Amino acid sequence: MARYAAELWTSHAVLAQSSENIVRETVRFLEKEATFQRWARLYQADRSWDTDPGPPRGSRLYYACFHGLIAPAQDLIRKKVDVNIQGGEYGNALQAASLGGYQEIINLLLGKGADVNAQGGVYGNALQAASATGYQKIVKLLLDNGADVNVQGGEYGNALHAASLGGYQEIINLLLGKGADVNAQGGVYGNALQAASATGYQKIVKLLLDNGADVNVQGGEYGNALHAASLGGYQEIINLLLGKGADVNAQGGVYGNALQAASATGYQKIVKLLLDNGADVNVQGGEYGNALHAASLGGYQEIINLLLGKGADVNAQGGVYGNALQAASATGYQKIVKLLLDNGADINVQGGYYGNALQAASFEGFQEIVKLLLGNGADVNAQGRYGNALQAASFGGHREIVNLLLDKGADINAKHYKYGNGLQAASSEGHQKNVELLLGNGVEVSARRYSYGDALQTASSEGHWEIVKLLLGNGADVNARSGRYGNALQAASLGGYQEIVKLLLGKGADVNAQGGRDGTALQAASARGHQEIVKLLIDNGADVNAQGGRYGNALQAASLRNHEETVKLLLDKGADVNAQGRYGNALSGPSLRGHVEVVRLLQRRKDRRKKGRYYIVFKAVRPQESKQPYDEPSSDGL
Repeated sequence: MARYAAELWTSHAVLAQSSENIVRETVRFLEKEATFQRWARLYQADRSWDTDPGPPRGSRLYYACFHGLIAPAQDLIRKKVDVNIQGGEYGNALQAASLGGYQEIINLLLGKGADVNAQGGVYGNALQAASATGYQKIVKLLLDNGADVNVQGGEYGNALHAASLGGYQEIINLLLGKGADVNAQGGVYGNALQAASATGYQKIVKLLLDNGADVNVQGGEYGNALHAASLGGYQEIINLLLGKGADVNAQGGVYGNALQAASATGYQKIVKLLLDNGADVNVQGGEYGNALHAASLGGYQEIINLLLGKGADVNAQGGVYGNALQAASATGYQKIVKLLLDNGADINVQGGYYGNALQAASFEGFQEIVKLLLGNGADVNAQGRYGNALQAASFGGHREIVNLLLDKGADINAKHYKYGNGLQAASSEGHQKNVELLLGNGVEVSARRYSYGDALQTASSEGHWEIVKLLLGNGADVNARSGRYGNALQAASLGGYQEIVKLLLGKGADVNAQGGRDGTALQAASARGHQEIVKLLIDNGADVNAQGGRYGNALQAASLRNHEETVKLLLDKGADVNAQGRYGNALSGPSLRGHVEVVRLLQRRKDRRKKGRYYIVFKAVRPQESKQPYDEPSSDGL
């Protein structure tokens, strides 16, 4: 309700500006620091998407001008506020007023010395703001007051670009009449011609060309005007540009060239028009490498037929998916896959995101395409992003495809440096049915991979209890050591998966096994503050003073990470406060990191045990003064 009120009060204040009392209350509201701050923290209209906008970014005058509050703006100016102060999403009061088309406020600001060419904010300057929002009278007013028609900056680079993007013909005429550079570069679309072409304003495109716009100028998101128009399917603009000498094969922009842009968006008539005007069907570049790749990704069969009929290389390499066949396989277009194969696509060609077409279809779960590819000679064990297709399907959770690949001779124990074998991939993602299928087909249950050890450790680290139970029941070694977590017990302890920890201990897991980043399961659980698991491990014989791992011991891990209750539990269970580790003793780290309560707790225990024989002068260092010579937490928060 508070945000709702903060959002709407200004619109009511605008309607009530004829009331002197309301104006006075509005000014008082803005001038009072507490209310101004509270309002801004609830809602800032120039950042309406932000649910937690924080302190005000603009001045009181800026917000009055942004909301069209003329009387409060007058009152604030009478009190000698700076009309040129910078701040807010739109830079300054003049730009804010120009964006809203508040002519009376603009006259007021200019009359009080507002800099008409002041830079800053989203639109760079007031002229671009007014041009972008179509306020012709404001544009004229600003120009009459000395606005630089060619000043650069802001989202659209210049005023002509902004007006062209919005299709404001009268403003464009006004700007050109004042000497606007028709070929000025800058902004999202690079230049005015590309902006108008991208948004389909044919009359604006003609007007700009008639005023000397360079039809082949490069720059901006789409590289050139022809590319922009082709992406949008604006046939008349394309005809106009080609008639003015646009290079049909010009390179640049997201899609590399006009033909690829039209192919990617499915505009068959545009593709034909470009080809008829000499577009190179095999030109390379852009996100998808070539036009055939782009059309295959989108499933545009008629465009593909058209391109193939014009000599498109069915095996051309490049782009995200490497080739057209992989693109169609990854997106599930079975008819396109068949069409490409019928036209000579190499089924086993390597490259692109997935490595090959079979792996793409297997990972994405397109069973019929997998069948089609296998039936046409796809190598079932070809390597790619996820290892082989079996690993990809296992990772993706596609049981029927896993079964199909096994029937076709997929190597069930093939390993990948990152994803291991199919069993590890399925265990990591929690795909129990795939795990059961692979186990039933004789997969090696204890195969290891570099990062996460074996399947048991992988499943334990992700909290998949049913899979852990299944793996143990099929011969997984509960004490196997490898990977970043050392063993399954440490992995489960780090993740806080208490039921898995119980299950592993019940199956004979060595509670004091050494290895991995955290040395022991107890240190791993202590570092994360998993108090119940810490207690469970100690109750099952964990050595509370075991040394090793990146923190040295469990007490130091809990102390350094500020887990006060875990520290207390460890001390109660006999942890040695003076035990040395990587960071000295348990007091060293938390002292420098400003963990005051933990330090006090440790100091009390230390003093109690030493009974005055050893005294430490402690001065808690505030966090902002901390030098923090210790390792920062890793990307997983440890």
